[in-house]
Amino acid sequence: MGERLSASQVLLLVLYAGGMVGGQLLFKSAALRYAAGGGETGERLIGLFQNAYFLAALVLYAALAMLWVWLLSFTSLSRAYPFVALAFAVTPLLAGFVFGEALSLRLFIGLLLILCGLFFVV
Repeated sequence: MGERLSASQVLLLVLYAGGMVGGQLLFKSAALRYAAGGGETGERLIGLFQNAYFLAALVLYAALAMLWVWLLSFTSLSRAYPFVALAFAVTPLLAGFVFGEALSLRLFIGLLLILCGLFFVV
C-alpha cells in the first residue's frame, strides 16, 4: 500500500462516494414516502420494508460495504477515508436540487472548505 493513489483507486473511491450520495438520496425518498403513510408503529415498520426506496438503499449500502472492504485490501484507510468527504459535500447539494431543501451561503462555504480539506489530504 503505497502513499500515492493510482488513477483507478481514485476513480473507485469517487464511485464509492457517489454511491454513498445515491444511498442517502434513496433514504430521503424512503423517508418522504414513509412519512406520508399513517397507521400504527407496526404497520409503519412493515410499510418501511415494503418501501422500494428503502430496500434499494439497503441493497446499495450492502454492495458499498463489500466495495469498501475490497478497496481497503489494496488502499490504506488513511488515504481512502478522506474520499468519504465527497459524499458530505455532494449530498447536501443534490438534496437542494432534488428535494428543494435550503441551500444557504453558509452551506456553500462549508462545502468548499470540505473540498479544500480533501484536496490537501489527497
